[in-house]
Amino acid sequence: MTTEEQQRTFPRRDAEGRVLTLGDLLGVSLAGLVIGVLALVLFEWAFATMGAGGFGRTNGWLAVILPVWFFWDDFRAWDFGAARVVAALAGIAVGVFAGLLAAGLAAGLPPLVSGALAAAVFTVVYAVIWFHGVHWLARRTG
Repeated sequence: MTTEEQQRTFPRRDAEGRVLTLGDLLGVSLAGLVIGVLALVLFEWAFATMGAGGFGRTNGWLAVILPVWFFWDDFRAWDFGAARVVAALAGIAVGVFAGLLAAGLAAGLPPLVSGALAAAVFTVVYAVIWFHGVHWLARRTG
């Protein structure tokens, strides 16, 4: 892939397939989150209209599936080593904690809403920690 072709794709990636900017990482992961939330709302609406339960009872954390898939793809693009593992573990730990905190603060809302809010917080926190962490650690470890 030439440099010109790399610049025309979204998200923009380097020659090894790593996402180049935090904006691209956040943009794609948040787009995936929105698609996940919309899919959950569609399924909830379909089941509620069939009388299979009330609307909003599905766990909104499921919306994080597409962002996690994208994060996994970027994780695999980095060379094997401590930098990517430490950055990913730190991002997961802080992201899950922040997401659970957000879900706890929104505990009065339906599970679909509080879980989707938690998934959004996780997505943003993980993306920021992963992107800055893996770049910083990769520079420090060689």
